[in-house]
Amino acid sequence: MPRKILGVIPARFASTRFPGKVLAQISSKTMLQHVWERASEARYLAGIIIATDDERIAQVATSFGARVRMTRSDHPSGTDRVAEAVSVENAEIIVNIQGDEPLIDPAAIDAAVLPMVHEPDIVMATLKKKIYNPAEIANPNVVKVVTDRAGGAIYFSRCPIPYLRDAGENPPPGVHYKHVGLYVYQRDFLMQYPALPVGPLEHAERLEQLRALENGYRIRVVETEYESWGVDTPEDLAMVTRLFAVTPGRGGIQNG
Repeated sequence: MPRKILGVIPARFASTRFPGKVLAQISSKTMLQHVWERASEARYLAGIIIATDDERIAQVATSFGARVRMTRSDHPSGTDRVAEAVSVENAEIIVNIQGDEPLIDPAAIDAAVLPMVHEPDIVMATLKKKIYNPAEIANPNVVKVVTDRAGGAIYFSRCPIPYLRDAGENPPPGVHYKHVGLYVYQRDFLMQYPALPVGPLEHAERLEQLRALENGYRIRVVETEYESWGVDTPEDLAMVTRLFAVTPGRGGIQNG
């Protein structure tokens, strides 16, 4: 693995639906620390930076040993924050690790990185996971993705995609895929990303990955069996806290 690969966890305090969520406590640690510890176990990351614009987050991150980079407060997305954080770094591949996914598995990070290492023409990669719970298909907080046969993303949406015209109200399991919120970028592409225009699809769905598709760039999507739950609401936090209580091991959670 000769190319230098750097993980970045963008972390802001002013979340619209759940302010301060990255500092929420889960089993005696903040959610941010859980993310950082799990990401630190990924085989291919040479290091991890927490990128934030908030001194409270910076102090907590420093207290558990993380490397912190302060960024501007006006970034429209986590990707823009990551781009600023790595602008002075010499890493060739950047992994954007969501700060609100405390169950992210290190093996899932490695799986997303590998295509980028072996195929330098890929500028961006991410993950998908089969959906087996029908409730997740209709949940707008669970982002769905459809891909072509080569694993290239066709579209991401908060709506159920694909729409199964003949399935009625009970779609068969395993047809829909959720997007696992982790991104890998070639450094040169990431440096261009903040200057790409925000299109109507990204504006409508509030999904930053659509910026790449709207500007003509392909995204490789790797299927994984590892389950990871993003924390968007206090209810999500309660669910994840229960999962930590019944799953004390370090590995990822799998289902299906």
